Amino acid sequence: MKIGLTYTGNEGKHKRYVDWLSGEDIEVIKLSAGEIGKELFDKCDALVLSGGIDMEPEFYHGAASYPNMPTNGFDRARDQFEWDLFGKALDRSIPVLGICRGQQLINCYLDGDMLQDGGEPGNSIHRSFKDEKDQQFDRAHAVRVIKNSLLGEIAGIKRGVVNSAHHQALGKLGEGLMASCYSDDGLVEGIEWADKQGKSFMLAVQWHPERMVDMNLKDSPLTSNIRKRFIQEIKSLG
Repeated sequence: MKIGLTYTGNEGKHKRYVDWLSGEDIEVIKLSAGEIGKELFDKCDALVLSGGIDMEPEFYHGAASYPNMPTNGFDRARDQFEWDLFGKALDRSIPVLGICRGQQLINCYLDGDMLQDGGEPGNSIHRSFKDEKDQQFDRAHAVRVIKNSLLGEIAGIKRGVVNSAHHQALGKLGEGLMASCYSDDGLVEGIEWADKQGKSFMLAVQWHPERMVDMNLKDSPLTSNIRKRFIQEIKSLG
């Protein structure tokens, strides 16, 4: 079983995803922009769209500039690469899991848009923070899981605690999507197909299930059950 994982641009962060996804008979394939990445994806049985820097605003018709843009600029090559991969995944009807930026890309691909800039840490958008030793940490916050959603079926809970490290969030939902989870301040924290009939598995979340072990939440159904169901969906395709 081969799971294609898009590269965040950071080896340490990439390894967290690999460690979370890996298991018996599971090979995680690093997918980076370029022809080699496209060729590797053709051999993959599923796709994970990872987190990372903000997307280029042109992909969601956003403002060209805003106060808290990525300090080193955007990565348009990555944006286009992952945009194309998601389209190919839909064409191939393989399972897709979107995480943080991955959720945002899925929403924008389907003609949704973004809350473009949540501003500095401390406001309503769930930002990561640094301690006195300048170490980066995720914030923890509660989420409400929508009853009768796929995520609700997978997690089996109505409320839970997740982590966050983002300053953008979903605005208008993309075509054919429904929200499966909300933060207490009203942000969409999960999306899935509204009508799942005849569609391949697709789930996306704003948090980082691969990092919830840092908050002693590795056994939370909002990480462990998501991984388990994703693997089951891949195996079901034989």
